[in-house]
Amino acid sequence: MDRRSFNLGLGTAIATAGAPLSARARPYDGPNVILVRFGGGVRRAETIGEATTYAPYLRHVLAGRGVFIPDMRIAQLDGVNTSHAEGTLNLLTGRYLAYRDAGSKFLQDRLEPTEPTLFEYLREAFDLPSHQALLINGEDRPQEEFFTYGVADHYGIAYRSEMLSLHRFKLYKFAQIIADGTAEEAVLENARTQYADLMATDPRAITPDQSPEVTAFWQRWRAHYGDDGFRNPRGDRLLTALATRALRELKPRLMMVNYQDPDYVHWGNPSHYTRAIQVIDDGLQRLVETVEADPFYRDNTVFVISPDCGRDDNPLMGVPFQHHFNSRMAHETWAIIFGAGIERGRVLDKVVDQSAVAPTIAALMGFRAGQAEGDALSEIFI
Repeated sequence: MDRRSFNLGLGTAIATAGAPLSARARPYDGPNVILVRFGGGVRRAETIGEATTYAPYLRHVLAGRGVFIPDMRIAQLDGVNTSHAEGTLNLLTGRYLAYRDAGSKFLQDRLEPTEPTLFEYLREAFDLPSHQALLINGEDRPQEEFFTYGVADHYGIAYRSEMLSLHRFKLYKFAQIIADGTAEEAVLENARTQYADLMATDPRAITPDQSPEVTAFWQRWRAHYGDDGFRNPRGDRLLTALATRALRELKPRLMMVNYQDPDYVHWGNPSHYTRAIQVIDDGLQRLVETVEADPFYRDNTVFVISPDCGRDDNPLMGVPFQHHFNSRMAHETWAIIFGAGIERGRVLDKVVDQSAVAPTIAALMGFRAGQAEGDALSEIFI
């Protein structure tokens, strides 16, 4: 995409912003976008440091294939927290503080967007089924199941994304066991209890039903891995398995993969953190190889990779690799953007705000993220 096309596309998006949905929605024919949250809070030293990285594929291969942004920052604003849910919503909405408490429990940040997400903007602008707008979520962060849609006027559940996560698979599995009714009573009673507990994690008055395409996806997943949970991958390897299978079976046009395992450094020694970075790096390679092997995605896909937040090693605090104290390093992130229509081999040598990610993806895909605070990085397009 050249800059003239970028400006024309953005002008069209602005001009049609007030049109009725039936007049505006049209088939989507732009590039596919895979947004990867290099999650769990990571420092630059262990990720993009040329000599110190634990993610060599990211740093030494992917950074050179597109635009490398070594200095992305989370704005220092009153009330802005450098944590995972908040950082993820910054990436999805292009705004800070664009969320509200959805019923938090101790040590759980149950936030839901108050401004439209990229998925809502996309599906409002284009005639795109919900299973082609996907969030891939980790099993240990069920609070992020809320990110499929926000509560902004004219958007919301009608334009939601679908969610692939172990939480959603369990909802499917236990509903199937209950509906089948042939299991022993103890198994049925356990299924009823588990199903009720899973439903209780989301107090919003919506059904858990996913699209027929996603239901069929879970049917195949269950047939392959079974019910006991011992055969399918876990942690961030699970997210890679879900994402690569989704690329093959559901063909999403916009997909976000919420990696998270580096956050385990809170509960153990630093090797938990550095090993988790390596696992994400391996997952990135599998995602890229899956895209390159598929004609549907090859030469028509853009990857956007960026952390949710940074991480510090302040020796004056008793928490290793902390990020909850609003330290400078917790505000320091980075991004790598590469693929169709993106300049190759460029280092963007300037400070870029995290709020730029959402409007840049919107510009790539041909819609406008009208409530985003950041500016699209138009200079990275060919």
